[in-house]
Amino acid sequence: MKILYFTLALLFANVAMSQTHQITKHNGEQLDVNFIKSENGFVYYSLNGSSEEIKISKYAVSSITNKETKQTQKVSDKIVVDSKDDYKMVTVLPQEKTIGLKQAASFTGVSTRTKGEPPIANQNQTAMRIKSKSASNGYPFVSIVEKADGKYEAVAYVY
Repeated sequence: MKILYFTLALLFANVAMSQTHQITKHNGEQLDVNFIKSENGFVYYSLNGSSEEIKISKYAVSSITNKETKQTQKVSDKIVVDSKDDYKMVTVLPQEKTIGLKQAASFTGVSTRTKGEPPIANQNQTAMRIKSKSASNGYPFVSIVEKADGKYEAVAYVY
């Protein structure tokens, strides 16, 4: 009888510790995880046997599937940038929201300065130039870091 209880307890412990969700990334990679939450542009999960919370950008995740109910929740749409004309589809992300995306390229330049325009207009023009350059190379995401003396560094990301 003790063996029966021990075996049943072991089986239920295994089921409780198994991964309950599958994360499908836009690059086709699939992760078996324990989904925790989706909040502030991130998807939080933990790996099997670990209580450590791991986060990934929602832009890298296509969907989350519950393995028990087979219910799929769409997280984000894949952005496909084919030409320079698609610059409006390029998303400017803060550096911390690029977790899970692959760094593709880095480029620098000088911000546009037009006499008489407010600084926000200069930032918008610079962002538009960076987005056009990213779009022409097929990069759907870019992170812009402004430096002193009107210079900037932009890092492009892909799935």
